Amino acid sequence: MAGLQVEDAALITKDLPYRPPYQWDRLLGFLEGRAIDGVEVIRDRSYWRVVREDTKEGQALTGWIRVSDHPSGNHLRLSLPKSLLTVLPQVERKVSRMFDIDCDPEAIYDHLRSMNETKAGLCVPGTRVPGTYDVFEMCVRAILGQQITVKAARTLASRLASFFGETVETGIESLTRAFPHILSILDLGDTVSDTLGPLGVMGQRSRTIFALAELIRDGVLDPEGAQAAESRIETLMKVKGIGPWTAQYLAMRALKWPDAFPATDYGVKKVLEPRTQDEIRKLSDTWRPWRAYATINIWNSR
Repeated sequence: MAGLQVEDAALITKDLPYRPPYQWDRLLGFLEGRAIDGVEVIRDRSYWRVVREDTKEGQALTGWIRVSDHPSGNHLRLSLPKSLLTVLPQVERKVSRMFDIDCDPEAIYDHLRSMNETKAGLCVPGTRVPGTYDVFEMCVRAILGQQITVKAARTLASRLASFFGETVETGIESLTRAFPHILSILDLGDTVSDTLGPLGVMGQRSRTIFALAELIRDGVLDPEGAQAAESRIETLMKVKGIGPWTAQYLAMRALKWPDAFPATDYGVKKVLEPRTQDEIRKLSDTWRPWRAYATINIWNSR
């Protein structure tokens, strides 16, 4: 495998080249504020997390990964134990999506630099859209985050992971469990609300998480799928408990659609006030087809 290095007998690394600039610290800050206890942690300017991957033969492997920035070489470095070597290609794909490796920052900034006429310093070159390592995890996060603070959503996600997540011995402080597998929710069936309710995930939100798990199982939310993002947003909007904000948020972070735009987001409206909702939508039209990047720049400016 090109770029594969062996650091010692138990650890392998893979360098993932990117186009500079890369606002690494901004992206880490975004992830740190949402880190799920036991599953992921930011330390030493690196992102660490527990992972669970299935081999082609259906064997479940667990371990950990570390992603760090090496700006002198314009690459991120993925480190993981040698025990995960057989699933390295799928880990690499997920990490590349999560950290927006394929982004062309100069082209995007050239298109969005007019944002700085709206507010000085609003658009920063090299801004990436934080993706997700696990689509199911992002679906859960999105539902838990509806109409509550980021901190409160993080608490709920951590509680869910503590209850359902598989314990993993990593030997790394603060990394103790994998995020719950999709089957842990699907297996609940009609008992999903009764099971998640005591954890603070009430009624309809529990059922919405279950419905999203079914869509993932059926391949509807595969980020590598051929179906157009707009079509999948329409499918999401048909799920009870999902409105425009959640659908656009998932399109941005789970499906990696670069033109996703949660127009009704509180943070977006706050930064762009006193503009009306219609004025914000008209302004966002000038940011197409990179509105997801415009959104992250707006959130980062708060």
